[in-house]
Amino acid sequence: MQYPSKLIENAVNQFSKLPGIGKKTALRLTLHLLNQDEIDVEGFSSAFINMRQNTRFCKRCHNIADDELCDICNTSSRDHTSVCIVEGLRDIMAIENTAQYNGVYHILGGIISPIDGIGPEELNIDSLIKRLEGGEIKEVIMALSPTIEGDTTIFYLSKRVQQYGVKVTTIARGISFGGELEYADEMTLGRSIVTRTPYEVQAS
Repeated sequence: MQYPSKLIENAVNQFSKLPGIGKKTALRLTLHLLNQDEIDVEGFSSAFINMRQNTRFCKRCHNIADDELCDICNTSSRDHTSVCIVEGLRDIMAIENTAQYNGVYHILGGIISPIDGIGPEELNIDSLIKRLEGGEIKEVIMALSPTIEGDTTIFYLSKRVQQYGVKVTTIARGISFGGELEYADEMTLGRSIVTRTPYEVQAS
């Protein structure tokens, strides 16, 4: 594709680095910004710069936060005895959109996947154990995507947390095996949270 200037080409190349954005869409976005007032474009770019420079992570659950604790961890009306274990931020957003859960969360930052070189030490598991040692948590909900890697992670975590005497549950299998949690519809995901089932650790 030929571009009228290197400036346009550079902008298109940057946009096309975003997931799901091809060259044609990137060019359309670039030309749209080119036709906007300079102050609007500056506001657009500064929003992303500020996000990248100033975004913090909750020291308790690893959610994105503006302060030391995220809004969820900082809300006294939430049930802090129930912790929902998720892979990432988008899973929290998906569950929150169901309006069926009033507990708190813990982001692992991934799931155990030996083929990808991801072991337990790469995940936010130690901080979860510290939360359990505080004694406030009574239930741990494993809300991980129903895949082989997700089930492996659930099994590993369940073995780690069983010594703390907490109730371990998993979301109901309304979420099809092999699916991704963040793409489940709100009704199915909400029902899976409400009808969560006890998780039994099988003796090895």
